[in-house]
Amino acid sequence: MAALYLADAQQVIEAADLIATFGDEAPVEAAIRAGRMRDIGNYVHFCRWRQTERLIAVMSSDEAVGTVH
Repeated sequence: MAALYLADAQQVIEAADLIATFGDEAPVEAAIRAGRMRDIGNYVHFCRWRQTERLIAVMSSDEAVGTVH
């Protein structure tokens, strides 16, 4: 898995909201939103939505990610 960067706690809330609303399709919705931002030239929000997409994958996984102590 690629490194995960969280800009702020709001990003976790956004990811949780997408999971609650779209279920298994939440990563797809985040990718669609990232694409829209890229298309209008808003690269800051494009990057944020791509990271949210990765965060959703981590939050939805049953496996531990990273170092487990």
